[in-house]
Amino acid sequence: MARLGYVGLGIMGGPMARHLATAQHSMTVYNRTTEKADAWVEQHGGARALTPREVAQASDVVLMCVGNDDDVRSVVFGADGILAGLKTGGVLVDHTTASATIAREIADACAKQGCGFVDAPVSGGQAGAENGQLTIMCGSNDPATFDAIEPIIAAYAKRSKLLGTAGSGQLAKMVNQICIAGIAQGLSEALNFAMRAGLDPDDVVDVISTGAAQSWQMENRAKTMVRNEFEFGFAVEWMRKDLGICFDEASRNGAQLPMTEMVDKFYAEVVAIGGKRWDTSSLIARLTD
Repeated sequence: MARLGYVGLGIMGGPMARHLATAQHSMTVYNRTTEKADAWVEQHGGARALTPREVAQASDVVLMCVGNDDDVRSVVFGADGILAGLKTGGVLVDHTTASATIAREIADACAKQGCGFVDAPVSGGQAGAENGQLTIMCGSNDPATFDAIEPIIAAYAKRSKLLGTAGSGQLAKMVNQICIAGIAQGLSEALNFAMRAGLDPDDVVDVISTGAAQSWQMENRAKTMVRNEFEFGFAVEWMRKDLGICFDEASRNGAQLPMTEMVDKFYAEVVAIGGKRWDTSSLIARLTD
């Protein structure tokens, strides 16, 4: 079993690290809020480090899942950062949803000190993390590095794939979020239409979900959407952060995202009515009276 480190024990990182501990890996963990790290160690074993550097010093592979580009930089670089402690031959795996730019920056920094790097954002939300059923989109400048860490991340992945060089995982996650935004808006409009037309939305979904309209969102969120239940972990404010990354990348590569820009404005309306922590399926809330 590998000596692993995990940085960031939030609603995604905590369960992912738990799956690694269950797989009998030696774990050293760090969280900005030390009480959360102490609680994790008390429940799952392993050791708690005081800095990301200490995590790296105790680990062959360090995995991380934090909030955004700034958070990534704060735990990777600097005197107390992961790279200050990662040994030659070590590997850093970043599960944060961040920009392709920061992924390439870290890949270059890792290469300079003889370490491997994989950007590996995930899809599947809190439930996917809890149940070990995440989809992981990966980028690395060294395919052998991905091959080495794939058996490790299999502890919480139902699917992982190397899609290209460093940054490719983050670019694929942007594609994922663009798709989700459109599907969530379309499903919101459809369910609202069904109810205003006097149809039972559960009955409608029961029949159309076996046809071409089927989607993960329909299967997992339709029933709760029509009941105004939006407590499922992946918050609107996080989705807007992710879509902002998509817009930044589109401004560089020339892609047009008119539908995504519209849905982002709708999410802003959800925030305005108090829904910044609601699940992304809450788009339907702005359509109801």
